[in-house]
Amino acid sequence: MRFVARRTVLALAAVAFSGLSAAAQSSLELKIMAPAAPGGGWDGTARSMQQALMAAGIAKSVQVTNVTGAGGMVGLAQLVNANKGDGNQLMVNGFVMVGAILLNKSPVTLEMTTPIARLTAEAEVIVVPANSPIKDAKDLVAALKADVAKVTWAGGSAGGVDHILAALFAGAAGADPSKINYVPFSGGGEALAALLGGRVTAGISGWGEFEGQIKAGKLRAIAVSSSKRLDGNDTPTLKEQGVNLEVINWRSVVAPPGITADQKKALSEVIEKMVKSPQWAEILKQRGWDNAYLAGPEFDAFLKSEITRVADVMKQIGLVK
Repeated sequence: MRFVARRTVLALAAVAFSGLSAAAQSSLELKIMAPAAPGGGWDGTARSMQQALMAAGIAKSVQVTNVTGAGGMVGLAQLVNANKGDGNQLMVNGFVMVGAILLNKSPVTLEMTTPIARLTAEAEVIVVPANSPIKDAKDLVAALKADVAKVTWAGGSAGGVDHILAALFAGAAGADPSKINYVPFSGGGEALAALLGGRVTAGISGWGEFEGQIKAGKLRAIAVSSSKRLDGNDTPTLKEQGVNLEVINWRSVVAPPGITADQKKALSEVIEKMVKSPQWAEILKQRGWDNAYLAGPEFDAFLKSEITRVADVMKQIGLVK
């Protein structure tokens, strides 16, 4: 037993030493901006990247900074203007920023940045109170067809992924998206209280936000917005129930404008190494994120299509002209 324990300690020490050696060999000093306050999804993504890059020895140092304001617009402006040409700078962003740019009529946009890669994705879930007469997505479709304004939705900020999903769902159901009755809440706790209090018809968020109340039997999950069912989860997708719709809350990283082709290539290679590392795989597992890695021309095309899709939906629901 003593020999086995000693051998295990030596093996762990060897792994730790190899990681330290790799870190020592790396000369990369990377900076990652989270354009939001500490504790949110973008901040969590940036600090998870920092953890994986350092633990895997891909970077010598990784500095994370938080730049808050206007749904990420202050950070985006800093990236585009102050960080222009900086080949060691990255910024975390995602679906929510696409809508925030339009809502804030921002003079700087994601098209001005240098796209690097999509990293993660999280499916949305549509829930109703456990005592609701709505049992599945087909029942919700029927309610919207009967009177779209009588169906009240609880979710996050106006123009965010929750709002977009509600509007797209209404459109897929054959209802007028501009007439949806969407109630934005600043936090998941407030939306949850509205649902449990019977003040809204349905709620939308990431699965993790409602998981506890679903398992406790207080909320009923009627559909997930992913292309397939979540692992270990029997909740059917929207497509399974005849609603031809898929929406994921994705997060990605971009670099400043004005970097060289070689700098972009180097940053892209760093991110590719990170997403293929066991350290990143473990972080994804711990946080319940899906690996949605997409890079190169495919990510460029995806980003352009999402910007167009979100703009179209926000026009339909009257948030932008």
